[in-house]
Amino acid sequence: MPAEQPLATVVIPTYNGETYLRRILEMVSIQKVDGLVEILVIDSGSTDSTLEIVRDFPHVILHQIANSDFGHGKTRNLAAQLGTGTYIAYLTHDAVPLSEDWLRELITPFSMDDRIVAVMGKQVPRLKCFPLMKYEINGVFAQFGPDFGTTVFYKDTFVTNPGVLGAITFYSDVNSAARREVLVDRLPYRDVRYAEDQMFGQDLIEAGYHKAYAPRAAVEHSNDLTYSEFGARIFDETVGLRQIGTAVGMLDRKGMYRLIARGIAGDTLRILKDPQYTSKRRLYWLAINPFFQIRKWTSYRRAVDVDLADEAAILTGSLEGQRKTK
Repeated sequence: MPAEQPLATVVIPTYNGETYLRRILEMVSIQKVDGLVEILVIDSGSTDSTLEIVRDFPHVILHQIANSDFGHGKTRNLAAQLGTGTYIAYLTHDAVPLSEDWLRELITPFSMDDRIVAVMGKQVPRLKCFPLMKYEINGVFAQFGPDFGTTVFYKDTFVTNPGVLGAITFYSDVNSAARREVLVDRLPYRDVRYAEDQMFGQDLIEAGYHKAYAPRAAVEHSNDLTYSEFGARIFDETVGLRQIGTAVGMLDRKGMYRLIARGIAGDTLRILKDPQYTSKRRLYWLAINPFFQIRKWTSYRRAVDVDLADEAAILTGSLEGQRKTK
């Protein structure tokens, strides 16, 4: 008798992901869903306790690749080839599902319409996340729809400007799922250095497919970045968008100062009203957070000015470049 096909394969690419991986595997292992769930970890050369943690979960499939073979799009395509589920759900190694219903909520939109080929879940910032990142994450996902519903995005005649198209095509694979047959046979990820998820979102919308936002499929996620790493991450993201042909706004010094001032003012008001902060923590962030706004916009300005043909300059400003030198 043939084995039952898994309903979903949950894929977690890892590289030194020991901090949150155990919690992730525990949560994925207790998901309440009507069907089999396959869990696949693809590790690209971890040197911490990542592999030991995975081996504590005998039902988890571990596939190891060389660090040099990793690519954000390429590795996700490999996962779709290796996985056997009808749906391929992706988590990063620092995105922790917030409930036992996460997977069910993430794949439910596929049953609504055959044209829905990809679903993006919600991200909730960690409590210790610095305010700038916290408010940006909350703002990004708030614009996709209320938490009590599911939103479907597609391209039609109402899309008349690049701004609207950008909002419709936005996609994050930190917490996402796609139909395996589409990934394998029709619309694989592109093998790009960065922003593979943004390009995937563009490709699927331009191909006439639909994507959905499932806010109840929520994960806890925000990058644990130092002040220096945060700037390098902004640099990477902006350069990555330029490299895939996405238009990013140029920024002169005057405009940079204006955006810094606006960001500081807006975050200050949010911090003062934020019920999650104690009085002591509020004072701390009022003093520290402005430096993150400065770091953000100075890094962005460097990224829009850098010559895309200058690989050495890009590596110097890159977060990946920083980590490789440590």
